[in-house]
Amino acid sequence: MRRRSPRRLLGVLAAVTVAFSLFAAGPAGAAGTSAEAAPSAVAAAPAAAAPLSTNTPVVFVHGYTGNASNWVTAMSVFRLNGWSSSDLFAYEYNSYGSNVVNAQGLASFVNNVKSRTGASKVAIVNHSMGGLVSQYYLKVLGGSSNVSHLASIAGANHGTTFAGACLIYITCQQMYPGSAFIAQISLGDETPGDTRYATWYSACDGVILPYTSTRLSGATNNSVLCQTHIGFLADTSVLGQIARFIAS
Repeated sequence: MRRRSPRRLLGVLAAVTVAFSLFAAGPAGAAGTSAEAAPSAVAAAPAAAAPLSTNTPVVFVHGYTGNASNWVTAMSVFRLNGWSSSDLFAYEYNSYGSNVVNAQGLASFVNNVKSRTGASKVAIVNHSMGGLVSQYYLKVLGGSSNVSHLASIAGANHGTTFAGACLIYITCQQMYPGSAFIAQISLGDETPGDTRYATWYSACDGVILPYTSTRLSGATNNSVLCQTHIGFLADTSVLGQIARFIAS
């Protein structure tokens, strides 16, 4: 499938807003996804697969300047894979405030989802800066005990130099490689607890620089052949893989 070329942006700060924003996610442009440890191309026919479990509530965490509407396609894909709309939730936070506060808000949001659904754990799907919010919650705030699966889509998990264009905001300062915030969530075990972790990233991202920043040590890291940062949000192939990962 052919990728759409990104529109030319006017002004450095405008570039940051559009690139990180999830408001204008375009059609998917992925050529495919390949896991770092790919299975053999030739294998015996598998036994009948066990039914997928779609009872785990899913909390979606947007990226810089995003909001709940950015997950419309993802939620549609999850419903097609068996989830009820009542088990799909989007967490919204202040893109310009501290990600420590944003992570604390995520902790409260997860607790509310658990109370509302009666579930013992939730799954988290994040994009871009949402990776930092999620990682701080799981690692620093002890949230891994509440999370069964974490899927990071083009997450800024080890920072991105692209954030250098918006350093007037604390979130961008925290998102810059080498920040104290990045050091804190990267120190020691990057995938704590019994949570299952997976990431999806692409050399064509264009916003997460370097693009390998998304990978987490101890996670299943999936390299997508060519997808843009915003294009990931409309990539039904990747989103379907994520739904099946959580349902596995």
